[in-house]
Amino acid sequence: MITSKQRSFLRSLAHDLEPAVFIGKSGLTENIYDEMDVHLEKRELVKVKIQEGSTLSPKETANEMAEQLGAEFVQAIGRKFTLYRESKDNKTIELPQERKSRSKK
Repeated sequence: MITSKQRSFLRSLAHDLEPAVFIGKSGLTENIYDEMDVHLEKRELVKVKIQEGSTLSPKETANEMAEQLGAEFVQAIGRKFTLYRESKDNKTIELPQERKSRSKK
């Protein structure tokens, strides 16, 4: 699970990303999951666009895909959403670490 600081960092990275995966009126097919899996392993951060012909809800779809793919939901804006999953072989994104609070003496 990522922290709010890490989520904010990922949102800033996702701002300039173009959608890599498009979901059409066929909805969530096995091919969509396969494509997302490949993109998440290659890029770690993937933006998805739900086309106008689809009746899917972006937040519900993002949460369902995140659960199925072992990814983290980053954000949903309009008909686009972003997912993150740390890559096993192509790690490029270094998430900020949460600072440990100092104990008072």
